[in-house]
Amino acid sequence: MPASVPSAPRDPAALMARTLAEWGGQRDLWLFGYGSLIWRPDFAYAERRAASVHGWHRALKMWSRVNRGTPECPGLVFGMLPGGSCRGMAYRIERAQVPRMFPALWQREMVLGVYDPRWLTCRTADGPVQALAFTLSRRSPSHTGVLADEQYRRIFQQAHGIYGSTREYAEATHAELRRLGIHDRALARLLALVDAAGPDAASGD
Repeated sequence: MPASVPSAPRDPAALMARTLAEWGGQRDLWLFGYGSLIWRPDFAYAERRAASVHGWHRALKMWSRVNRGTPECPGLVFGMLPGGSCRGMAYRIERAQVPRMFPALWQREMVLGVYDPRWLTCRTADGPVQALAFTLSRRSPSHTGVLADEQYRRIFQQAHGIYGSTREYAEATHAELRRLGIHDRALARLLALVDAAGPDAASGD
């Protein structure tokens, strides 16, 4: 399957139509989860496998102004950025279920059309699969660039959106990664910043 690339304008409906056309509907659909999809998939799947992707890595470097923050106090969510590798979960959705589950998935992940949907090779113990993954371009205005530790502390302390705080989101992801035996050192370091800052920083949203 070809890799999806950013389109202009960023029309979520057009991106969904193109992604489904690339899938083709002739086989079950695989989806790669690396953030909240590993602890809250919200869809029925026929199979789940531990998987790794090379050439991309998980990073808490995407602004969230609705789900985990506000326009006045933006929060953060994960994106997949180029470089390195990423361990997560690959889900197989039966072909017949895709028309029913895909619009809800798109509403969750692509309501603003920020991510670049791509078909990536996921390595699993039972062989490679081509899975849909939601990646982030460093050229995107939603990419944070480099943030100082103090900025992360402030965001973890203050940012809160309709689905909860950035801190809750990061902690839930970290907990599930650890339960699955996946050690994300970068995420662990960021969460340690909150603890190191003391109870005042750790208690707020």
